[in-house]
Amino acid sequence: MRWNSSGKISGSGTQAGLFGVYCRMRVLCISRHEFLSEHLCRYFSGLGAVCEGAVGSAAADSAAAHFEPHLIIAESELLNLQVLDEWSQARSLREVPVLAVSLTRRAEEHVSAELCGVAGVIYLPKLTHAQAKTLLAVIQKPRGVALPVGVGMAPSHHHVPAI
Repeated sequence: MRWNSSGKISGSGTQAGLFGVYCRMRVLCISRHEFLSEHLCRYFSGLGAVCEGAVGSAAADSAAAHFEPHLIIAESELLNLQVLDEWSQARSLREVPVLAVSLTRRAEEHVSAELCGVAGVIYLPKLTHAQAKTLLAVIQKPRGVALPVGVGMAPSHHHVPAI
């Protein structure tokens, strides 16, 4: 199920979010339960991201393969070294940053080896919208190749001789 700032949606997810900056940023929200996955989608879609939820670590690869997320936000209790290792080898997941989110434990309460390979840990009850927007802005990077502003694809007048 896909979410944007106005609630559940289907389709490509190209509508602008509340703040515009995160329009088209795709966030895959994964948890052990559908309720929490949907809660994470509502929270981050409220910041303008297009979100899709998935339940369980095994669902991550197939969800990421068709959604192509810029970021994965996963329930910290779902993550362990085996799951993170599997994700690091999956083609659709290996280059996508992962943020662990917890409703019960603060970042300092996690053992460092427990979340090795995770970009960060979020304690959701204390996360402000300003902090969340900053986090999304830092992590967001476009997929594909984009030309610099002002550079066009005009036909070239220079010819390379055939060898």
